[in-house]
Amino acid sequence: MNHKNLLLIFFLLLSVLGYTQNNNDVTHDFSLELQGEYSFFFDTGAFPDQERHFPSIAIRPDYSLSWNKGYDEINVVGFARWDRDNQRTHVDLREMYYQRARGKWELGLGLKKIYWGVTESNHLVDIINQTDQVESFDGEQKLGQPMVQFSYITDRSGTIDFFYLPYHRKRVFAGEKGRFRFAQVIDGDLLNYESGNEEWHPSFAIRWSHFIGDMDLGLSQFYGTGREPLFVFNADNSITAFYPEIFQSGLDLQYTKNAFLWKLEAIYRYAKAQDFLAFAAGVEYTFGNVNGRGLDIGVLTEYSFDSRDELTISGLQNDIFYGSRIALNDANDSALLIGGITDFSNGSTILSIEGSRRIGESNKVSLEARFFAKISNKELLLSNFKEDSFLKAKWSFFF
Repeated sequence: MNHKNLLLIFFLLLSVLGYTQNNNDVTHDFSLELQGEYSFFFDTGAFPDQERHFPSIAIRPDYSLSWNKGYDEINVVGFARWDRDNQRTHVDLREMYYQRARGKWELGLGLKKIYWGVTESNHLVDIINQTDQVESFDGEQKLGQPMVQFSYITDRSGTIDFFYLPYHRKRVFAGEKGRFRFAQVIDGDLLNYESGNEEWHPSFAIRWSHFIGDMDLGLSQFYGTGREPLFVFNADNSITAFYPEIFQSGLDLQYTKNAFLWKLEAIYRYAKAQDFLAFAAGVEYTFGNVNGRGLDIGVLTEYSFDSRDELTISGLQNDIFYGSRIALNDANDSALLIGGITDFSNGSTILSIEGSRRIGESNKVSLEARFFAKISNKELLLSNFKEDSFLKAKWSFFF
């Protein structure tokens, strides 16, 4: 049995121990999502053996139980996908944790997802969970992170969250048939670590968050194994990568004034091999109830800077994001996000469209399209994806 399975069993035992108290007010909830997905890539791949058509199916079970009037709970979320790309075919335990709340404090044990940040286009401060690279190009999907989380909550002084993260989960990259990959197929399992303890080198994080008038403020500090691997492009065109030990200080801020949302995320990250400063700042304005029947139209713009320049993994080193968020606020929860990102330095541009709509009470359809326009070869990472413009359709059934 490998280390991952041992760790999962350990946290499961903790959950069971929390449950086996004498409680009669236990409530259960179970839901299941079945998903059919089809992705079509408009152009032939930049590298041999890459496919253009990717049908896939996925399943997402979600189970929770609570007792002691909701002060104790266990949550389990699974995920599995079958795809033409063997690396995208995977099974994962997204979350499995025990949570206890008592007065001003909360304790969480297990695999959890934690999200930090406020900006739309660039999630800089979001450092706790590993990105599920094969599930989404934009890094929105995350893997569950084994952790011990302790939170202390006050009305006047804000919330302080402490995290102990005993295990690091590696990022998975596209396989030989997949898209969004490099000329050299990267086997994520073979990536090395700076630490001799490898994936068992513990990480620690602390975050303070508070509401101050119309401003939401967060300050965070992370020490441990970075979630982003550090890529080294060799003279023979081969690629090596490893996970460095990092210190990261983060700030996220959102100020609300009438229909305006002003947003800022900033980080400073230090590692022996590389240190850099990055920030994303922008504004969103919403025109509310435009047609008198609930139509909201939001206009967004954000600027991203990263001192790593072309080595930035996201490609957002000197870029402007612009877009519009449209919400019908109807019974079907119809929504549309249209946007683009342009690099001021070399003109590289990515255009995107994302839309979703419920059909009845148990179905949801989603569409996503991304278009890579005149991607510069100076983009050492993003230039590998310049033939990967795609259209994705997804149908989800809930019961």
